[in-house]
Amino acid sequence: MAGVLVASVDDSGVGLLRLDDPDTRNSLSVAMREALLEGLERFDPDPEVRCIVLAGSEQVFAAGADIRAMAEPGMPAPSERTGPAFWQRIAAVKTPILAAVCGYALGGGCELALACDMIVADEGAVFGQPEIRLGIIPGGGGTQRLTRAIGKQRAMEYVLTGRRFDAATAHAWGLVNKVAERGSCLDEAQELARIVAERPSVAARLAKRAVLGSEELGMTAGLAAERELFDEAMATEDRVEGMRAFLEKREPNFRGR
Repeated sequence: MAGVLVASVDDSGVGLLRLDDPDTRNSLSVAMREALLEGLERFDPDPEVRCIVLAGSEQVFAAGADIRAMAEPGMPAPSERTGPAFWQRIAAVKTPILAAVCGYALGGGCELALACDMIVADEGAVFGQPEIRLGIIPGGGGTQRLTRAIGKQRAMEYVLTGRRFDAATAHAWGLVNKVAERGSCLDEAQELARIVAERPSVAARLAKRAVLGSEELGMTAGLAAERELFDEAMATEDRVEGMRAFLEKREPNFRGR
């Protein structure tokens, strides 16, 4: 995949995508974005992949946009105008995505972590939206997702100053699900992903849609959407199996239908 992404699937149904471009510190270049979308969109329809972990290296999750490509005067090249579509295609992935963040997650890297459904962070991880220092603002959802995650006052401070914050702070603010001891972040992320992968895949996808819908809809519309998704889950074979297994006091055998 363009030499910047490594993909694998384990026996538990967890797909792993690792950003692997040390020369640019995993910047979200055109090549990286294309490879990442290819990986996600290959995993998403695969019934054997029930949760996806997105990781970088031990030193950097993703350092942000390719500044060299953005530094020229005038408007960006046409290839860079694919940015909005990149984020929209990530948002369209139905399979739960978990970010394993080690090292720096700055600018577009922070936005990429925020675009995932859960985040496990190494205790040395660093987050931030430093775009203001470059004379620009976040353009991949940073102002929107960060505000929803940590609140307007905090988001305003960090977007306007470009300051960074650590994993412990991100966890205290509810941005990060778990802080892992140094060196164990990927293992912890994969363990959480395996728990998700054990759950019925249709219900997991419906649940993801319902939770994400809470950010888009008002309470009345959100409750109506949730009920529709609940009805879809009730119509599945997995619902029958799950309830029978519960009553029979045995482990369920979910089949994803």
